[in-house]
Amino acid sequence: MFTGIVEETGTVERIQRETHSAVLTIRAEKVLEDTKIGDSIAVNGVCLTVTSLLPGCFCADVMHETVERSALIGLKSGSHVNLERAMPANGRFGGHIVAGHVDGVGKITGIRRDDTAVWYEMQAQPYVLRYIVEKGSVTVDGISLTVARTGKDSFSISAIPHTVGHTVLKERREGDLVNLETDIIGKYVEKLLAPSVSAQPKSGITEEFLARYGF
Repeated sequence: MFTGIVEETGTVERIQRETHSAVLTIRAEKVLEDTKIGDSIAVNGVCLTVTSLLPGCFCADVMHETVERSALIGLKSGSHVNLERAMPANGRFGGHIVAGHVDGVGKITGIRRDDTAVWYEMQAQPYVLRYIVEKGSVTVDGISLTVARTGKDSFSISAIPHTVGHTVLKERREGDLVNLETDIIGKYVEKLLAPSVSAQPKSGITEEFLARYGF
């Protein structure tokens, strides 16, 4: 589990692409301090497992499902990425519950300054937007952010200068794709309140039954 508080930005050293997968080699510093093979690191919000460690770098596999669901496929050598290690049991909960399981990809459609803050408007698919609520939490490229406004097919966040300056947000431009993860609590609540149709008892009331008794 992560909290969406980015520890540092790393640099993609190498991408080994396969037909439906890839292997990333990422240069970093802080997140390597106590990292071991098998540990989890969020890369632009995607939970990846460290498969090998090199001097100043770590490697991670990107499987088919991750390629399909995220914007990691757009990375190239030299790209900067947000990095966060999995939260320790005695760690400080600075953001919100982040699983590192990306729901989909959003597209930045607007960037504007508002005094010191920077507003980012992002277009997203309906299946992502249904879980995004005003003043709720959303993860954008691994950054825990508060939803400032919601629209029919987009939402907006307002980031403080510190967040912009210490993450890849400072490099984002209109048209760029970003990884989105919605608040996991909303998904569980929906699942519990809407049991599957197959689990519900079937009604004996049919159109034929109603017609037979004069309805």
